[in-house]
Amino acid sequence: MKDSDVLERISRGDERALDDLYRKYYKMMTGIIIKNNGTEEEAKDIYQDALIVFWQKVISNQLVLTSKISTYLYSVCLNLWRKELDRKSRETNDDQDFDFAYFDEDTKEREAIIRECINQLGDTCKKILMYYYFDDMSMQDIAEKLGFSSVDTAKTKKYKCKKRLDSLVRAKYSASDFLD
Repeated sequence: MKDSDVLERISRGDERALDDLYRKYYKMMTGIIIKNNGTEEEAKDIYQDALIVFWQKVISNQLVLTSKISTYLYSVCLNLWRKELDRKSRETNDDQDFDFAYFDEDTKEREAIIRECINQLGDTCKKILMYYYFDDMSMQDIAEKLGFSSVDTAKTKKYKCKKRLDSLVRAKYSASDFLD
């Protein structure tokens, strides 16, 4: 299938085109992350995030594709992985300075805020987010438990639910609520 066909299908909202892309470039994109000190799970997550970025740019008509789709996805994966490595590096350095008693209290308060907002989401979103973030279920287990057709579908739904949750939290709370 040509890149122009993929773009056209995605712009029409055909999610199967995204599934086709996922399978077509899976080994190449996850291989990039694994070769750069990532785990297979991290590689899957990064690739999923890259596909979501691609999907959103296409459906919002913000994508200006000057290369092949594979090249675009490759660069998005690399950029996302670099950001993840930077985040991990900062966490490692920051961990040395934490007052863990304070951190535990702060975490409980944040968790309460997040739970309150999750309760305002629809039943499916609530289940997905609770299973993933609070019950530590894998996306495979969530897909099976909720009857999704694939893990990719579950990941996409989780992403959309998390975006809705982010909006709810931002609407109800200011950044200072989290920084006090």
